[in-house]
Amino acid sequence: MPRETDSTGKSFDLTVLPNENMKIFQDLVYRYLTVHGRSFPWRNTFDPYRILVSEIMLQQTQTSRVTGKYERFIEAFPDFASLTHAELNDVLALWQGLGYNRRALALKKLAEIVVRDYGGELPDSLGALTALPGIGKATAGSILAFAFNKPIPFIETNIRRVFIHFFFQDRRGITDSEILPLVEKTLDKENPRQWYYALMDYGAMLAGHVPNPNRKSAHYTRQSRFEGSERQIRGMILKALIANGPLSEKALIKRLGVDAGRVEKNLAELEKEGFLVRTDNIIRIS
Repeated sequence: MPRETDSTGKSFDLTVLPNENMKIFQDLVYRYLTVHGRSFPWRNTFDPYRILVSEIMLQQTQTSRVTGKYERFIEAFPDFASLTHAELNDVLALWQGLGYNRRALALKKLAEIVVRDYGGELPDSLGALTALPGIGKATAGSILAFAFNKPIPFIETNIRRVFIHFFFQDRRGITDSEILPLVEKTLDKENPRQWYYALMDYGAMLAGHVPNPNRKSAHYTRQSRFEGSERQIRGMILKALIANGPLSEKALIKRLGVDAGRVEKNLAELEKEGFLVRTDNIIRIS
């Protein structure tokens, strides 16, 4: 059975969570934040727009890659209105290096909806947030916690890692539906923002010190290979168009040095998703 030790040296069983053990668990995680808490620019604001941008950027991307990009993005597009009126080409240009360009497109579409339907103010309900492009339950929960300090239970990779490490050491195939009740029971309802920061920092620490607990999750999958993938070709197409402006398909294929059939396949997908338009065989960012 997993056991932990409190500040007095007393050992306790975390699989049983009476109120006193819940408090010990919270203290343990909070102590780590106090001593080793990470500092990021998005933690120094309650601005819902800025927190939204950070959460979309952080989807499937390490914090070390996000920090600089986040600051430049906010400088260029400081609010929903500026992002709404921006050219997609300019948005994608600043997004380069983060990967998963669909997120940038979704973020711009989201900004347009917020300006049109919500007067430029991000809604603060789970249902309204998850109805917006690019926002699932985990991202919505993090926005509600960090921007509005609402005690919404949610799970992301670092949070999952903490709970599997402490509560499911002897198990494999753990589902998020098993973890979520523990997240809810241990949630600091007075200060969910700080509590989730503490959990995430503790989870990030675990990633470097123990075999990855998330491999025990039923939802664990290895990231697919990027080199030579269709995702890489899509990124190459967008990068070429951002750097050079509109190109003919022939010129684009020549620049990329990739099989014409694969380029055409990915052009069709990018056009369908709203990234590109093709007019008289000239391809440009939407």
